[in-house]
Amino acid sequence: MKKLTGAALAATALVATLGGCAQMQSMMPGSGWTTLIEGTRGLDNFRRVGDANWAAVDGAIQATSGGKDPAYLVTSGTYKDFMVRAEFWASDDANSGIFLRCQNPAVITDESCYEANIFDQRPDPTYATGAIVKVAPVPATFQRAGGKWNTYEITAQGDHLVVVLNGQKTVDVHNAKLASGPLALQWGRGTIKWRKVEIKPL
Repeated sequence: MKKLTGAALAATALVATLGGCAQMQSMMPGSGWTTLIEGTRGLDNFRRVGDANWAAVDGAIQATSGGKDPAYLVTSGTYKDFMVRAEFWASDDANSGIFLRCQNPAVITDESCYEANIFDQRPDPTYATGAIVKVAPVPATFQRAGGKWNTYEITAQGDHLVVVLNGQKTVDVHNAKLASGPLALQWGRGTIKWRKVEIKPL
């Protein structure tokens, strides 16, 4: 039997270790998720629409000011059926949101996308934080997101839309208006920070 040299033994051990890690990673819960934002990394995954001072600061992607109109970070990819998980911080006066299945990536509106709202001080609170604007209102006692870190978990599968804010389901509705499109993150006013955003096709 041929003896392996020290270098060969080391190489064999490295290959086995890497193979084991790859197998473990593929079996980990949550496989299939694509990370769009992780801390200060991720601005390159989006195209900017509008004028806002998006920057990587203090462990997040944030915007604190912009022009008179809302501004957006828009994905290059198009998504049909998917889950989105996001960690965000909003100031009390923030107007922001996650826009889904947008029909025109250059013109983002709550008519041409589904908007999971982040807007505690919305003049009409019907579609405040936790709602899908013009589709599904928030519960009578809605959560406020201002001044703290929050989590959004959003599922869009066929015409079924579900929104969960900080573990509480705020939307469970069927709406077939929009079938697929890019995802967009909004700055409208105040401060919005995105610490993590990931998406998983279904």
